Amino acid sequence: MDRFRVVGGARLVGDVSVVGAKNSVLKLMAAALLTSGTTVLTNVPRIIDVSIMAEVLRRLDCAVDIDDAAGTVRIDVPAMPRHETDYDMVRRMRASIAVLGPLVARCGQARVALPGGDNIGSRGLDMHIAGLARMGATIDSEHGYLVARADRLRGATVWLDFPSVGATENLLMAAVLADGSSVIDNAAREPEIVDLCQFLGQMGAKIDGAGSSTLEIQGVSELTPTRHTTVPDRIVAGTFAIAAVLTRGDIVVRGARAEHLELPLDKLAQTGAEIELVPDGFRVRMTRRPRSVDVVTLPYPGFPTDLQPQVIALAAISDGAAMVTENVFEGRFRFINELIRLGADIRTDGHHAVIRGRTGLSGAPVQATDVRAGAGLVLAGLVADGATEVHDVFHIDRGYEDLVGQLCSLGADVRREPGPILPPG
Repeated sequence: MDRFRVVGGARLVGDVSVVGAKNSVLKLMAAALLTSGTTVLTNVPRIIDVSIMAEVLRRLDCAVDIDDAAGTVRIDVPAMPRHETDYDMVRRMRASIAVLGPLVARCGQARVALPGGDNIGSRGLDMHIAGLARMGATIDSEHGYLVARADRLRGATVWLDFPSVGATENLLMAAVLADGSSVIDNAAREPEIVDLCQFLGQMGAKIDGAGSSTLEIQGVSELTPTRHTTVPDRIVAGTFAIAAVLTRGDIVVRGARAEHLELPLDKLAQTGAEIELVPDGFRVRMTRRPRSVDVVTLPYPGFPTDLQPQVIALAAISDGAAMVTENVFEGRFRFINELIRLGADIRTDGHHAVIRGRTGLSGAPVQATDVRAGAGLVLAGLVADGATEVHDVFHIDRGYEDLVGQLCSLGADVRREPGPILPPG
Protein backbone atom coordinates (compact mmCIF):
# COMPACT_ATOMS: atom_id res chain seq x y z
CA MET A 1 0.00 0.00 0.00
CA ASP A 2 1.26 3.45 -0.91
CA ARG A 3 2.00 6.21 1.56
CA PHE A 4 2.36 9.99 1.34
CA ARG A 5 5.57 11.64 2.52
CA VAL A 6 4.79 15.19 3.60
CA VAL A 7 7.58 17.63 4.48
CA GLY A 8 6.27 20.56 6.46
CA GLY A 9 7.11 24.23 6.21
CA ALA A 10 5.79 25.35 2.83
CA ARG A 11 3.35 28.23 2.44
CA LEU A 12 0.70 27.15 -0.07
CA VAL A 13 0.10 29.73 -2.81
CA GLY A 14 -1.68 29.53 -6.14
CA ASP A 15 -4.82 28.29 -7.88
CA VAL A 16 -6.43 24.89 -7.51
CA SER A 17 -9.50 23.52 -9.27
CA VAL A 18 -12.31 21.46 -7.79
CA VAL A 19 -14.28 18.92 -9.82
CA GLY A 20 -17.48 17.00 -9.12
CA ALA A 21 -18.50 15.85 -5.68
CA LYS A 22 -17.80 12.30 -4.55
CA ASN A 23 -20.89 12.45 -2.36
CA SER A 24 -23.05 13.29 -5.38
CA VAL A 25 -21.66 11.39 -8.36
CA LEU A 26 -21.94 7.98 -6.69
CA LYS A 27 -25.66 8.50 -6.09
CA LEU A 28 -26.17 9.85 -9.61
CA MET A 29 -24.58 6.67 -10.94
CA ALA A 30 -26.97 4.58 -8.85
CA ALA A 31 -29.94 6.66 -10.01
CA ALA A 32 -29.13 5.77 -13.63
CA LEU A 33 -30.65 2.35 -12.79
CA LEU A 34 -34.10 3.96 -12.73
CA THR A 35 -34.37 3.84 -16.53
CA SER A 36 -33.01 1.90 -19.46
CA GLY A 37 -30.73 3.57 -22.00
CA THR A 38 -27.63 5.74 -21.80
CA THR A 39 -26.99 8.26 -19.04
CA VAL A 40 -23.92 10.51 -19.24
CA LEU A 41 -22.41 12.24 -16.20
CA THR A 42 -19.81 14.99 -16.58
CA ASN A 43 -17.48 16.76 -14.14
CA VAL A 44 -16.74 13.35 -12.60
CA PRO A 45 -13.73 13.09 -10.26
CA ARG A 46 -10.96 10.54 -10.85
CA ILE A 47 -11.32 8.71 -7.55
CA ILE A 48 -11.40 5.08 -6.47
CA ASP A 49 -15.04 5.19 -5.35
CA VAL A 50 -16.22 6.01 -8.88
CA SER A 51 -14.40 2.93 -10.15
CA ILE A 52 -15.97 0.80 -7.42
CA MET A 53 -19.49 2.05 -8.19
CA ALA A 54 -18.86 1.45 -11.89
CA GLU A 55 -18.02 -2.17 -11.12
CA VAL A 56 -21.13 -2.50 -8.93
CA LEU A 57 -23.21 -1.35 -11.90
CA ARG A 58 -21.39 -3.64 -14.34
CA ARG A 59 -22.28 -6.60 -12.16
CA LEU A 60 -25.90 -5.48 -12.47
CA ASP A 61 -25.48 -5.95 -16.27
CA CYS A 62 -24.88 -2.27 -17.02
CA ALA A 63 -22.16 -1.18 -19.43
CA VAL A 64 -20.06 1.58 -17.83
CA ASP A 65 -17.38 3.58 -19.62
CA ILE A 66 -15.18 5.97 -17.61
CA ASP A 67 -13.26 8.62 -19.54
CA ASP A 68 -10.81 10.07 -17.02
CA ALA A 69 -9.41 12.60 -19.48
CA ALA A 70 -12.83 14.06 -20.21
CA GLY A 71 -14.16 13.58 -16.68
CA THR A 72 -17.21 11.68 -17.90
CA VAL A 73 -19.00 8.44 -17.06
CA ARG A 74 -21.32 6.81 -19.58
CA ILE A 75 -23.80 4.26 -18.18
CA ASP A 76 -25.84 1.99 -20.46
CA VAL A 77 -28.62 0.35 -18.46
CA PRO A 78 -30.42 -2.71 -19.89
CA ALA A 79 -34.18 -3.10 -20.10
CA MET A 80 -34.05 -5.19 -16.92
CA PRO A 81 -30.87 -5.06 -14.85
CA ARG A 82 -29.87 -7.74 -12.39
CA HIS A 83 -31.15 -7.07 -8.91
CA GLU A 84 -28.36 -8.57 -6.74
CA THR A 85 -25.12 -6.84 -5.74
CA ASP A 86 -21.99 -8.77 -4.90
CA TYR A 87 -20.60 -8.62 -1.36
CA ASP A 88 -16.99 -8.33 -2.50
CA MET A 89 -17.77 -4.95 -4.13
CA VAL A 90 -20.35 -3.55 -1.75
CA ARG A 91 -18.20 -4.15 1.34
CA ARG A 92 -15.65 -1.66 -0.02
CA MET A 93 -17.95 1.35 -0.17
CA ARG A 94 -21.00 2.31 1.84
CA ALA A 95 -22.45 4.47 -0.95
CA SER A 96 -23.25 1.27 -2.84
CA ILE A 97 -26.35 0.90 -0.65
CA ALA A 98 -27.79 3.65 -2.90
CA VAL A 99 -28.72 0.99 -5.47
CA LEU A 100 -31.33 -0.43 -3.06
CA GLY A 101 -34.05 2.16 -3.75
CA PRO A 102 -33.62 2.25 -7.56
CA LEU A 103 -33.55 -1.56 -7.87
CA VAL A 104 -36.68 -2.25 -5.83
CA ALA A 105 -38.49 0.59 -7.63
CA ARG A 106 -37.45 -0.54 -11.10
CA CYS A 107 -37.18 -4.33 -10.78
CA GLY A 108 -39.64 -5.03 -7.98
CA GLN A 109 -36.90 -6.63 -5.93
CA ALA A 110 -33.37 -6.01 -4.70
CA ARG A 111 -30.82 -8.16 -2.94
CA VAL A 112 -28.07 -5.87 -1.69
CA ALA A 113 -25.14 -6.90 0.47
CA LEU A 114 -24.79 -4.94 3.69
CA PRO A 115 -22.20 -2.25 2.91
CA GLY A 116 -18.76 -1.45 4.28
CA GLY A 117 -16.83 1.80 3.82
CA ASP A 118 -15.30 4.23 6.28
CA ASN A 119 -15.18 3.11 9.90
CA ILE A 120 -16.56 6.30 11.44
CA GLY A 121 -19.72 5.12 13.14
CA SER A 122 -22.66 2.74 13.08
CA ARG A 123 -24.64 4.52 10.36
CA GLY A 124 -27.48 2.00 10.52
CA LEU A 125 -29.95 1.37 7.72
CA ASP A 126 -33.06 1.48 9.91
CA MET A 127 -34.46 4.61 8.23
CA HIS A 128 -33.87 3.19 4.74
CA ILE A 129 -35.72 0.01 5.69
CA ALA A 130 -38.58 1.71 7.53
CA GLY A 131 -39.17 4.15 4.67
CA LEU A 132 -39.26 1.44 2.00
CA ALA A 133 -41.59 -0.60 4.19
CA ARG A 134 -44.00 2.35 4.37
CA MET A 135 -43.93 2.36 0.56
CA GLY A 136 -45.08 -1.24 0.55
CA ALA A 137 -41.82 -3.16 0.32
CA THR A 138 -41.16 -6.24 2.40
CA ILE A 139 -37.63 -6.24 3.80
CA ASP A 140 -35.74 -9.24 5.09
CA SER A 141 -32.15 -9.86 6.13
CA GLU A 142 -30.67 -13.04 4.68
CA HIS A 143 -27.08 -14.20 5.04
CA GLY A 144 -25.59 -10.70 5.11
CA TYR A 145 -27.94 -9.30 2.44
CA LEU A 146 -30.90 -6.95 2.59
CA VAL A 147 -33.69 -8.37 0.45
CA ALA A 148 -36.49 -6.02 -0.59
CA ARG A 149 -39.55 -7.00 -2.62
CA ALA A 150 -42.52 -5.04 -3.93
CA ASP A 151 -44.76 -5.65 -6.95
CA ARG A 152 -45.11 -1.86 -7.16
CA LEU A 153 -44.10 0.64 -4.55
CA ARG A 154 -46.84 3.00 -3.42
CA GLY A 155 -46.53 6.59 -2.32
CA ALA A 156 -46.26 7.26 1.40
CA THR A 157 -45.37 9.91 3.94
CA VAL A 158 -42.08 9.16 5.65
CA TRP A 159 -40.68 11.04 8.65
CA LEU A 160 -36.94 10.61 9.16
CA ASP A 161 -35.75 10.56 12.78
CA PHE A 162 -32.56 12.28 11.60
CA PRO A 163 -31.95 14.11 8.29
CA SER A 164 -29.88 11.23 6.94
CA VAL A 165 -28.38 11.90 3.52
CA GLY A 166 -28.29 8.23 2.56
CA ALA A 167 -31.86 7.51 3.65
CA THR A 168 -33.16 10.64 1.92
CA GLU A 169 -31.45 9.62 -1.32
CA ASN A 170 -32.63 6.01 -1.26
CA LEU A 171 -36.23 6.90 -0.46
CA LEU A 172 -36.26 9.73 -2.99
CA MET A 173 -35.05 7.40 -5.75
CA ALA A 174 -37.64 4.80 -4.78
CA ALA A 175 -40.48 7.35 -4.62
CA VAL A 176 -40.01 8.76 -8.13
CA LEU A 177 -41.35 5.49 -9.63
CA ALA A 178 -43.86 4.71 -6.86
CA ASP A 179 -47.60 4.70 -7.48
CA GLY A 180 -49.00 7.99 -6.13
CA SER A 181 -47.46 10.80 -4.13
CA SER A 182 -44.83 10.63 -1.40
CA VAL A 183 -43.58 13.06 1.21
CA ILE A 184 -40.19 12.81 2.92
CA ASP A 185 -40.21 14.95 6.05
CA ASN A 186 -37.04 15.97 7.90
CA ALA A 187 -35.17 15.25 4.67
CA ALA A 188 -31.49 16.05 4.27
CA ARG A 189 -30.84 19.41 2.60
CA GLU A 190 -27.26 18.99 1.37
CA PRO A 191 -26.28 20.40 -2.05
CA GLU A 192 -25.73 16.81 -3.16
CA ILE A 193 -29.43 16.09 -2.47
CA VAL A 194 -30.38 19.11 -4.59
CA ASP A 195 -28.08 17.82 -7.34
CA LEU A 196 -29.80 14.44 -7.26
CA CYS A 197 -33.23 16.12 -7.40
CA GLN A 198 -32.15 18.14 -10.44
CA PHE A 199 -30.81 15.00 -12.13
CA LEU A 200 -34.03 13.08 -11.47
CA GLY A 201 -36.05 16.05 -12.69
CA GLN A 202 -34.14 16.00 -15.97
CA MET A 203 -35.11 12.32 -16.24
CA GLY A 204 -38.78 13.22 -15.88
CA ALA A 205 -39.35 12.88 -12.14
CA LYS A 206 -41.74 15.27 -10.38
CA ILE A 207 -40.12 16.60 -7.20
CA ASP A 208 -40.90 19.72 -5.18
CA GLY A 209 -38.97 21.11 -2.21
CA ALA A 210 -35.38 20.39 -3.22
CA GLY A 211 -33.10 22.09 -0.71
CA SER A 212 -35.79 22.16 1.98
CA SER A 213 -36.56 19.70 4.77
CA THR A 214 -39.72 18.48 3.02
CA LEU A 215 -39.60 16.69 -0.33
CA GLU A 216 -42.84 16.06 -2.19
CA ILE A 217 -42.68 13.48 -4.98
CA GLN A 218 -45.35 12.56 -7.48
CA GLY A 219 -44.53 9.13 -8.85
CA VAL A 220 -44.33 8.60 -12.60
CA SER A 221 -44.56 5.41 -14.62
CA GLU A 222 -41.20 5.77 -16.33
CA LEU A 223 -38.14 7.97 -16.64
CA THR A 224 -35.76 8.69 -19.51
CA PRO A 225 -31.94 8.84 -19.50
CA THR A 226 -30.21 12.22 -19.47
CA ARG A 227 -26.88 14.07 -19.42
CA HIS A 228 -25.93 15.88 -16.22
CA THR A 229 -23.01 17.87 -14.80
CA THR A 230 -22.10 16.88 -11.23
CA VAL A 231 -22.16 19.60 -8.58
CA PRO A 232 -18.67 20.75 -7.42
CA ASP A 233 -17.18 19.03 -4.38
CA ARG A 234 -17.63 21.36 -1.43
CA ILE A 235 -15.62 19.10 0.89
CA VAL A 236 -12.54 19.14 -1.36
CA ALA A 237 -12.98 22.91 -1.74
CA GLY A 238 -13.22 23.28 2.04
CA THR A 239 -10.11 21.14 2.51
CA PHE A 240 -8.04 23.50 0.37
CA ALA A 241 -9.55 26.52 2.12
CA ILE A 242 -8.43 25.12 5.48
CA ALA A 243 -5.00 24.30 4.00
CA ALA A 244 -4.59 27.97 3.06
CA VAL A 245 -5.28 29.07 6.64
CA LEU A 246 -3.18 26.30 8.17
CA THR A 247 -0.07 27.17 6.12
CA ARG A 248 -0.65 30.95 6.19
CA GLY A 249 -1.04 30.72 2.47
CA ASP A 250 -3.01 32.31 -0.35
CA ILE A 251 -5.15 29.91 -2.41
CA VAL A 252 -7.80 30.55 -5.05
CA VAL A 253 -10.21 27.61 -5.17
CA ARG A 254 -11.76 27.54 -8.64
CA GLY A 255 -14.86 25.64 -9.67
CA ALA A 256 -16.21 25.80 -6.12
CA ARG A 257 -19.47 27.32 -4.93
CA ALA A 258 -18.96 29.53 -1.89
CA GLU A 259 -22.68 29.41 -1.07
CA HIS A 260 -22.26 25.71 -0.26
CA LEU A 261 -19.60 26.55 2.34
CA GLU A 262 -21.05 29.59 4.06
CA LEU A 263 -20.49 28.39 7.63
CA PRO A 264 -16.99 26.87 7.10
CA LEU A 265 -15.80 30.02 5.33
CA ASP A 266 -17.27 32.16 8.11
CA LYS A 267 -15.37 30.05 10.66
CA LEU A 268 -12.15 30.57 8.69
CA ALA A 269 -12.82 34.31 8.65
CA GLN A 270 -13.11 34.16 12.45
CA THR A 271 -9.59 32.68 12.57
CA GLY A 272 -8.34 35.84 10.88
CA ALA A 273 -8.35 34.69 7.26
CA GLU A 274 -9.34 36.96 4.41
CA ILE A 275 -12.12 35.45 2.28
CA GLU A 276 -12.80 36.91 -1.16
CA LEU A 277 -15.34 35.76 -3.72
CA VAL A 278 -14.10 35.46 -7.30
CA PRO A 279 -16.23 34.80 -10.40
CA ASP A 280 -15.59 31.03 -10.45
CA GLY A 281 -14.86 30.30 -6.81
CA PHE A 282 -13.25 31.97 -3.81
CA ARG A 283 -9.88 33.05 -2.44
CA VAL A 284 -8.56 32.36 1.07
CA ARG A 285 -5.55 34.30 2.34
CA MET A 286 -3.86 34.12 5.75
CA THR A 287 -0.86 36.15 6.94
CA ARG A 288 -0.52 35.24 10.62
CA ARG A 289 -1.12 32.48 13.14
CA PRO A 290 -4.85 31.63 13.12
CA ARG A 291 -7.06 32.19 16.13
CA SER A 292 -8.84 29.18 17.63
CA VAL A 293 -12.57 28.83 16.93
CA ASP A 294 -15.16 26.40 18.26
CA VAL A 295 -16.96 24.16 15.77
CA VAL A 296 -20.11 22.06 16.05
CA THR A 297 -20.85 19.61 13.24
CA LEU A 298 -24.46 19.35 12.10
CA PRO A 299 -26.39 18.33 9.00
CA TYR A 300 -26.39 20.94 6.22
CA PRO A 301 -26.43 23.93 6.42
CA GLY A 302 -24.43 23.27 9.59
CA PHE A 303 -20.69 22.69 9.66
CA PRO A 304 -19.96 19.51 7.65
CA THR A 305 -18.75 16.46 9.55
CA ASP A 306 -16.57 15.71 6.50
CA LEU A 307 -14.49 18.82 7.33
CA GLN A 308 -14.16 18.01 11.02
CA PRO A 309 -10.74 16.25 10.88
CA GLN A 310 -9.30 19.08 8.79
CA VAL A 311 -10.55 21.76 11.19
CA ILE A 312 -9.15 19.82 14.17
CA ALA A 313 -5.76 19.82 12.41
CA LEU A 314 -6.13 23.60 12.06
CA ALA A 315 -7.03 24.00 15.73
CA ALA A 316 -3.93 22.00 16.70
CA ILE A 317 -1.66 24.88 15.61
CA SER A 318 -4.01 27.80 16.30
CA ASP A 319 -3.65 30.42 19.01
CA GLY A 320 -5.80 29.42 21.98
CA ALA A 321 -8.09 26.53 22.78
CA ALA A 322 -11.01 25.27 20.71
CA MET A 323 -13.82 22.82 21.30
CA VAL A 324 -15.03 20.68 18.42
CA THR A 325 -18.33 18.86 18.92
CA GLU A 326 -19.22 15.96 16.62
CA ASN A 327 -22.95 15.42 16.28
CA VAL A 328 -23.16 13.27 13.14
CA PHE A 329 -20.79 10.27 13.33
CA GLU A 330 -19.85 8.94 16.74
CA GLY A 331 -16.66 7.31 15.48
CA ARG A 332 -15.16 10.31 13.74
CA PHE A 333 -12.68 11.04 16.57
CA ARG A 334 -10.80 7.79 16.00
CA PHE A 335 -8.11 9.58 14.00
CA ILE A 336 -7.24 11.90 16.90
CA ASN A 337 -4.70 9.45 18.33
CA GLU A 338 -2.83 9.75 15.04
CA LEU A 339 -2.86 13.54 15.29
CA ILE A 340 -1.54 13.28 18.85
CA ARG A 341 1.42 11.34 17.43
CA LEU A 342 2.30 14.55 15.60
CA GLY A 343 2.35 16.42 18.91
CA ALA A 344 -1.19 17.81 18.98
CA ASP A 345 -2.67 18.54 22.42
CA ILE A 346 -6.18 17.06 22.27
CA ARG A 347 -8.50 15.65 24.90
CA THR A 348 -11.79 13.96 24.08
CA ASP A 349 -14.90 13.42 26.18
CA GLY A 350 -17.74 11.68 24.38
CA HIS A 351 -18.52 13.69 21.29
CA HIS A 352 -16.45 16.70 22.37
CA ALA A 353 -12.78 17.34 21.63
CA VAL A 354 -10.80 20.12 23.29
CA ILE A 355 -7.76 21.18 21.29
CA ARG A 356 -5.12 23.45 22.76
CA GLY A 357 -3.17 25.01 19.94
CA ARG A 358 0.59 24.63 19.80
CA THR A 359 3.09 26.67 17.85
CA GLY A 360 4.21 23.63 15.93
CA LEU A 361 3.81 19.91 15.33
CA SER A 362 6.44 17.23 14.77
CA GLY A 363 6.50 14.83 11.82
CA ALA A 364 5.90 11.13 12.51
CA PRO A 365 4.40 8.05 10.83
CA VAL A 366 0.60 8.11 11.01
CA GLN A 367 -2.24 6.04 9.58
CA ALA A 368 -5.27 7.30 7.66
CA THR A 369 -8.35 5.68 9.16
CA ASP A 370 -10.87 7.08 6.67
CA VAL A 371 -10.93 9.44 3.70
CA ARG A 372 -11.38 12.70 5.64
CA ALA A 373 -9.10 11.68 8.51
CA GLY A 374 -6.42 11.03 5.89
CA ALA A 375 -6.87 14.52 4.48
CA GLY A 376 -6.65 16.01 7.98
CA LEU A 377 -3.38 14.18 8.66
CA VAL A 378 -1.90 15.39 5.36
CA LEU A 379 -2.82 18.97 6.30
CA ALA A 380 -1.23 18.55 9.71
CA GLY A 381 1.91 17.22 8.03
CA LEU A 382 2.12 20.41 5.97
CA VAL A 383 2.88 22.38 9.15
CA ALA A 384 4.82 19.73 11.10
CA ASP A 385 8.56 19.91 11.60
CA GLY A 386 10.32 17.34 9.43
CA ALA A 387 8.62 14.59 7.45
CA THR A 388 5.27 12.96 8.11
CA GLU A 389 4.47 9.60 6.56
CA VAL A 390 0.74 9.05 6.04
CA HIS A 391 -0.02 5.37 5.53
CA ASP A 392 -3.11 3.64 4.07
CA VAL A 393 -3.64 6.47 1.60
CA PHE A 394 -6.08 4.36 -0.40
CA HIS A 395 -8.63 5.98 1.90
CA ILE A 396 -7.62 9.41 0.60
CA ASP A 397 -7.75 8.18 -3.00
CA ARG A 398 -11.41 7.33 -2.42
CA GLY A 399 -12.36 11.01 -2.21
CA TYR A 400 -9.57 13.23 -3.54
CA GLU A 401 -8.45 13.42 -7.16
CA ASP A 402 -4.63 13.62 -7.29
CA LEU A 403 -4.25 15.30 -3.90
CA VAL A 404 -0.45 15.02 -4.10
CA GLY A 405 -0.30 16.72 -7.49
CA GLN A 406 -2.63 19.52 -6.43
CA LEU A 407 -0.71 20.22 -3.22
CA CYS A 408 2.59 20.20 -5.09
CA SER A 409 1.19 22.72 -7.59
CA LEU A 410 0.62 25.03 -4.61
CA GLY A 411 4.21 24.66 -3.40
CA ALA A 412 3.91 21.78 -0.94
CA ASP A 413 6.62 19.14 -0.57
CA VAL A 414 4.54 15.98 -0.85
CA ARG A 415 5.23 12.80 -2.73
CA ARG A 416 3.66 9.41 -3.10
CA GLU A 417 5.85 6.43 -2.21
CA PRO A 418 5.31 2.67 -2.26
CA GLY A 419 4.69 1.28 1.18
CA PRO A 420 6.81 -1.45 2.75
CA ILE A 421 6.38 -5.01 1.51
CA LEU A 422 5.22 -7.08 4.45
CA PRO A 423 6.42 -10.68 4.89
CA PRO A 424 3.77 -13.38 4.33
CA GLY A 425 1.85 -14.49 7.38
